[in-house]
Amino acid sequence: MTNPYQQPSPYVTTPMMPGARPRMFNSTVAKVVWTLVPIVTLSIGAVVPFIVAAVKGVIRPWVAVVYGVAEVLVVGVPMAVLDPGGEHPFVGFMLLMLIALSATHTALLDNERVTIGK
Repeated sequence: MTNPYQQPSPYVTTPMMPGARPRMFNSTVAKVVWTLVPIVTLSIGAVVPFIVAAVKGVIRPWVAVVYGVAEVLVVGVPMAVLDPGGEHPFVGFMLLMLIALSATHTALLDNERVTIGK
């Protein structure tokens, strides 16, 4: 039997360590789904995981702004400047790099070793 007058342990009832950072992913499935967002959307949604992480407080807002600016530069500027009939392999290469980098960085959002922007 348990003593009804005994105080519960603060280690059990404390929701988070003081000064600890919030987590982006609650499970491995959530991590996989969020990592697939930039890949499935073909870099159009590359900034979405970083906006969510900034709102949750996982990263600083300037990281999401940097990803937003990079996405506009890599996706928007070549489409606005280059003629639609020509072939430009550099634009495709930049899109592939944005997809790969944003998926990698999304997977690293909860990594304790990465401290830049947190």
